[in-house]
Order: sequence, then C-alpha cells, then structure tokens
Amino acid sequence: MTQQEQVSIDTSMGTITFELYYNEAPKTVKNFVELAKRGYYDGVIFHRVISDFMIQGGDPTGTGKGGESIYGKQFEDEITKALKHTGAGILSMANAGKNTNGSQFFITLAPCPWLDGKHTIFGRVSRGMQVVKKIGSVHVNAQDRPIQDIKILKARVE
Repeated sequence: MTQQEQVSIDTSMGTITFELYYNEAPKTVKNFVELAKRGYYDGVIFHRVISDFMIQGGDPTGTGKGGESIYGKQFEDEITKALKHTGAGILSMANAGKNTNGSQFFITLAPCPWLDGKHTIFGRVSRGMQVVKKIGSVHVNAQDRPIQDIKILKARVE
C-alpha cells in the first residue's frame, strides 16, 4: 500500500474516486483498500440514501447490519480534530457506536457537523461528485432504501 493509492468504485450510476487520508486514519484506509483489493465491495448495494445527508454502502448483506473488517469483526475509531464533516464528498466509516467499524462507509451530501468526533473520516471524493449527487437524489422507501438497487460493480485500487 503506497501513499499514492486511491480507490475508485464503479457503480451502476457512474464512477466515484476517493483521495484517502493515510496519515490521519492509517488503519481505516488500510481496511478500505484491502477490502477493495479482495473484491469485498463488488456487487454490494448502497442500502441507505438520505437526500441532503449521505449515501451509505459497504454491507455485503445489504441490510445495514452486516460487514466485517480485515481485522476481524470490528476495529477502533481513528478520530482526529483536524478532519470534519464540512461538506459534500466526505468519506467516513459507518458504525453502531464507538469503536464498531467494519466494512460500511458513507459519503456526505452536505455539511454534517453533528457527526464530528463520532465517525472516522478517512477520505474524500476526488472525482465523481456528480455521481454521488445523482445517487443522493434517487427515490427511496420509508426505510431510506433505494427503490432500485444501486450497486458497486467493482472497487479498484489505483
């Protein structure tokens, strides 16, 4: 894993590329990169979309309750005061509370300051923000699940 590596995800709606924060969240970045290399995210859906908030994926069960890290079930947060959910395009770990990171991640659609200090930020969208916005505007059901599946076709390390 070199500092220059990025991850791109080819989705059913287009490609999103992430700049990763190796210095601020090395363990989280390693998890994301390794899962992408292993094909873990391939075929996985974005199971939660809340307009003007975020899009969430990374759970191979598609329920929002599954997913494991390369370290086992869960691993600890890497919170830094230098990184904040200041706007659209922030890549952050989804969790079920403190130190419960696995494979799920989300991308913000707007500033989300209430998430600062609660979710590990480990990157940002460097290309494909229009795809993120398009995903963020799809029709969803009452549980915020897209009516039509939006899939990660392939995650690649570049």
